[in-house]
Amino acid sequence: MRPLHIFLAVAVMAAWGVNFVVIRVGLDSFPPILLSTLRFGLAGLPILLIWKSPPAPIIWIAIIALFLGVLKFSLLFIGMDLGAEPGLTSLVLQMQAFFTVLFAFFILEERPRKRQLSGMALAFVGLIIILAEQSSSQSALIGIAFVILASVCWALSNIFMKKAQSTNPLYLIIWVSAFSTPVLFIVSWLYEGGDAIKNAMVHMSWSGGFSVLYLALVATLAGFGIWAYLLKTYDTAKVAPFSLLVPIFGMSSSAVLLGEEITLQSMVAALFIITGLYLNTVRAGFLKRKLKPC
Repeated sequence: MRPLHIFLAVAVMAAWGVNFVVIRVGLDSFPPILLSTLRFGLAGLPILLIWKSPPAPIIWIAIIALFLGVLKFSLLFIGMDLGAEPGLTSLVLQMQAFFTVLFAFFILEERPRKRQLSGMALAFVGLIIILAEQSSSQSALIGIAFVILASVCWALSNIFMKKAQSTNPLYLIIWVSAFSTPVLFIVSWLYEGGDAIKNAMVHMSWSGGFSVLYLALVATLAGFGIWAYLLKTYDTAKVAPFSLLVPIFGMSSSAVLLGEEITLQSMVAALFIITGLYLNTVRAGFLKRKLKPC
């Protein structure tokens, strides 16, 4: 990969890792589902420019919007609002990679490789360590449970994205954002209440406004736009391993910016999960080529 493209890949992973800190900041100003509504509402605005060019069948866009935009992010934001810490959330959410492998087996009949099964086993050991550590706090444990459910919904959306065979991944995210927004607003109105929505909007802080802008423009549009470009330019095997950096940036930025404690248990859990991600993401053949002597 060209140095500029390596820099862009790392920058996107950093943006997605810091994203969890920004979510935590945004939740101090907005109810969780309203924050998700504002994020996707802003990210979906470019649909006004591309309305005549749907990147996939509308039915698949609607299904992906349900599982990714509505369910995944609602569960994620509620989980963090309940007490799941940003750093651990960035780590636990990566379980989506392993749930995707499971769903691909049952839905797409794609048989997992031995490396993927080994990675999955290691990652679930890491998850058990996290659950055991969080068991002393009921709210944090419930929050982590919501994050796990969010990762399941993310995995299902991955399967549906593959079946949709989108012609433009960035356009797909914009369409999904636009389709998610009205549903999220209705859920926010029913679940969080009109008074809470009005109060949050009237008394919106600078940090709250920044969080919405960051989530929509940086994490969603810029992040997915660059990621889609890199996947189009290079083989997936060269680009996918960069995703291992997301929980590293997520945990480190949460520790530095929010003072989240990184315990020995969380470090051990991170080692298990990131090693599992490595085995799941990096192909054996690709690894052998990288290690081949000159």
